[in-house]
Amino acid sequence: MKLNGKKGTLLRLGGYLMRYKWYLAGAMALTVGSNLFSLIGPMLSGYAVDAIEPGPGGVVFEKVFYYAAWMAGFYVVSSVFSYLLQVLMITISRKVVYQMRKDVFEKLLALPVGYFDVHQGGDIISRISYDIDTVNMSLSDDVVQLLTTVITVSGAFLMMLVISPALVLIFAFTMPLSMCITRYLTGKTRPLFRARSASLGELNGFAEEMVSGQRTLKAYCQEENTIRRFEEKNEKAMQAYYRAEYYGSIVGPMVNFINNLSLSLISVFGAVLYLLGRMSIGNISSFVLYSRKFSGPINEAANIISDLQSSMAAAERVFRLLDELEEAADAPEAKALVQAEGQVELSHVRFGYNPAKTVIHDLSFRVKPGKMIAIVGPTGAGKTTLINLLMRFYDVDDGLILVDGEELRMLRRDSLRRSYAMVLQDTWLFTGTIYENLAYGSLEGDTKKQEEQVRAAAKAAGIDGFIRRLPNGYRTVLSDEGTNISKGQKQLLTIARAMLLPARMLILDEATSDVDTRTELKIQEAMRKLMEGKTCFIIAHRLSTIRNADHILVVNDGDVIQQGTHEELLNREGLYRQMYLAQFE
Repeated sequence: MKLNGKKGTLLRLGGYLMRYKWYLAGAMALTVGSNLFSLIGPMLSGYAVDAIEPGPGGVVFEKVFYYAAWMAGFYVVSSVFSYLLQVLMITISRKVVYQMRKDVFEKLLALPVGYFDVHQGGDIISRISYDIDTVNMSLSDDVVQLLTTVITVSGAFLMMLVISPALVLIFAFTMPLSMCITRYLTGKTRPLFRARSASLGELNGFAEEMVSGQRTLKAYCQEENTIRRFEEKNEKAMQAYYRAEYYGSIVGPMVNFINNLSLSLISVFGAVLYLLGRMSIGNISSFVLYSRKFSGPINEAANIISDLQSSMAAAERVFRLLDELEEAADAPEAKALVQAEGQVELSHVRFGYNPAKTVIHDLSFRVKPGKMIAIVGPTGAGKTTLINLLMRFYDVDDGLILVDGEELRMLRRDSLRRSYAMVLQDTWLFTGTIYENLAYGSLEGDTKKQEEQVRAAAKAAGIDGFIRRLPNGYRTVLSDEGTNISKGQKQLLTIARAMLLPARMLILDEATSDVDTRTELKIQEAMRKLMEGKTCFIIAHRLSTIRNADHILVVNDGDVIQQGTHEELLNREGLYRQMYLAQFE
């Protein structure tokens, strides 16, 4: 259920808390118990004060010590309850944050590829780390404070009514004033905390981009320019942080001033009532203590307004991510693609990443099973977009894409994507052993037969010798996306990984761009043997890699403008011949 705004955020946080309602019930019980025992203290203190009569030697020590002992006992029990409450609230917040992070991560895996194309990685990481940590801090500390405030203020108010209804009238003036100021200031600070969270997310996104692009940054000597840009974003984040904290911190002192004003009025009018014989010294003492218990939690709650505003802004960012539209579900009548033959057909396909700009206008071609199809063209011609459509990372705006005669939207996505093995120009390796990276998504367990399959794929890709020379061979751990090996070696690992997939179709998007010519020839030879009977789509700018392709599609401005074999296209005037001559002559 999608709920927007402050009320929606509170309801959704409440929904997370209600998942652990028994823990919450225990926390409520401990809060009530702790505050009730604490509220008895001022009453006993008044009895002890009344045991002190005016004049020398007028102290009834037995009564004083009796009530003092009971006060100490009640405060000890209250402290124990408070400790147990804090432990329980930490447990609740830990469980809520665990569930929230789990929901966010699962949501990220369910989001379409298009979401990650338009959102910075650093901003996404900021939501799953900083924003949820902010909510965690608020749940473990601020919620306890709010529960204590409600119970203590209610109990203290009732006790003050019992002692002196006349003095309670003072709060009829100070409380509305305090509430109006608090409401006004929180309304002003809420947008500031939203801006603070957004600016911190933007700063994290920029930092993540610069850290991941260190080599390019240094190669272009952009250190000073990057520092300047970082300082600008850091200054913006700092100013947003300052404004939010500055205006948020005004609430506490303002409420504290009003509470001190009420205490002064209580002292003055209490003294008047004592002189008139309407109150005893003990009652005045108890009323003053209860007034502190009444105004103290309110003051503390006002002091944590900034924390609450910060956690609300952070929670809103988290819930906005959770409200993002997931990848559309498969059609109810969609069926699984089992043992695909590899026949692919595009019929009058039109597509654009946004309605204002069409990338592919009217694309049609047909690929027979087991054929190697090369797709070439200038940058921005729509080659990678075509791969996104074949894998159904995006759906076409118009036209049809068919696999084995079935329209793509009538096939289950998981079965369609399992039918493809894909190697991209941007390699991705995770922290783990080389064996685990090679076997990713294709093998289970660690049997001898599976190891042989991994080694066979590595040999076919020409990297078995390189892997064996590493300190731990196939058990060598790759760190930080494989930074302890070269980029070309990483590309070879991803190619070997694709060879292991039991897929009938293969996509190579500039897969050999980081490999030297000699290694490239070996890979092509190995790929020809291992991909027999499989449909292979190759996107390449280096035309030497596609000479042996069964069919070449020349794409420009979203349309196929030429097609044929390498020799046919080379002997024909057109874009392919121009590209070839530009590379080799």
